[in-house]
Amino acid sequence: MPLTRLAELAGVSIVNLSVLKNDRAKAIRFSTLVAVCEALECQIGELLALEEERESHR
Repeated sequence: MPLTRLAELAGVSIVNLSVLKNDRAKAIRFSTLVAVCEALECQIGELLALEEERESHR
């Protein structure tokens, strides 16, 4: 699904989705996460994965 369509369906700005997509977000609002999941008809666990902390983030 194009980012523009997801933004439209989720009611989230393209800029915010781009930040999330490119792993530049420091945080995400739960309401944004829920809106994206509803638009994609998926569960939160399908979008998130735990990774080891990067050295630069410690």
